[in-house]
Amino acid sequence: MTALWQEQVSLKPFNTFGIDVKARHFSQVHDDDEVREALAQAQQRGLPVLVIGGGSNLLLTGDIDALVLHMASRGRRVLSDDGERVVVEAEAGEPWHPFVQWTLAQGFCGLENLSLIPGTVGAAPMQNVGAYGVEIKHVFAGLTALDRQTGELRDFGLEECAFGYRDSLFKRNPGRWLILRVRFALSHTLQAHLDYGPVRQRLVEQGVEQPSAQAISDAICSIRREKLPDPAELGNAGSFFKNPVVSAELVEGIRGRFPGVVAYLQADGQVKLAAGWLIEQAGWKGYRDGDAGVHRLQSLVLVNYGQASGAQLHDLARRIQADIRERFGVELEMEPNLY
Repeated sequence: MTALWQEQVSLKPFNTFGIDVKARHFSQVHDDDEVREALAQAQQRGLPVLVIGGGSNLLLTGDIDALVLHMASRGRRVLSDDGERVVVEAEAGEPWHPFVQWTLAQGFCGLENLSLIPGTVGAAPMQNVGAYGVEIKHVFAGLTALDRQTGELRDFGLEECAFGYRDSLFKRNPGRWLILRVRFALSHTLQAHLDYGPVRQRLVEQGVEQPSAQAISDAICSIRREKLPDPAELGNAGSFFKNPVVSAELVEGIRGRFPGVVAYLQADGQVKLAAGWLIEQAGWKGYRDGDAGVHRLQSLVLVNYGQASGAQLHDLARRIQADIRERFGVELEMEPNLY
């Protein structure tokens, strides 16, 4: 099957901020052959390539003078099941949350804490997506990626991916690897992770004493819907800033001025600060400048009220970064990729 190329395509439907910029060239690809063909054509024309999935980790600040390759591959399957450990595989273009719900419907545990995260399966390892105490690396069983330099397929194991906090080998080498499908090691037996955030309290409120994986997923979905705006209703990319990891000495200095600082000690002795707490203390929660703003309920989320440009949102982000640097001596790093 030959992938269809289009010219001057609006990317508004393909990014969750709803930024209306144009791609000079655009192609949706549905399988490995279409991926290879599109990349080969781009190389022949001397075009750079931007690969996108659900567009939930993008801030587009202008028209894209490149081929935008939209991963639209579909497919999910059980590779092995020994009665306890299950390995499942999904194509890169599979929407993440429906995939999580599919695993739960099969009776497989492990992805419940990662419910309702926007985006696609292929993008999840890029960021080592995480929520409520679980990261992709905790359930990872491998992936297959295309080496854009050699055209060869390569399988990656856990160690080779070099996962870090919202980081991976693939994020650190943009343009080298194109993830085609991802494998996850799940279980028939629930190992519940309930101690991060308000998950346990929500289950108590719901009267759930012995939670199933589906019950945990439902609780997390309800929490996320309260905290995070639906991109279909209000343009956003979820958490806009990473939680900074800093020295214990810096945190003690902050605690001297702000006794309520939200901080989590890490295994290496450093401390992870809650970026949302820093932003809220600085008075940015609910701030609005034209159609670019900070969400009124969750200060970690920048929002597009309708007509904000990517440049306006980026400017707001930089102003917040400068303020947090001046007030706390802390550098905030943006999560979305900037184009």
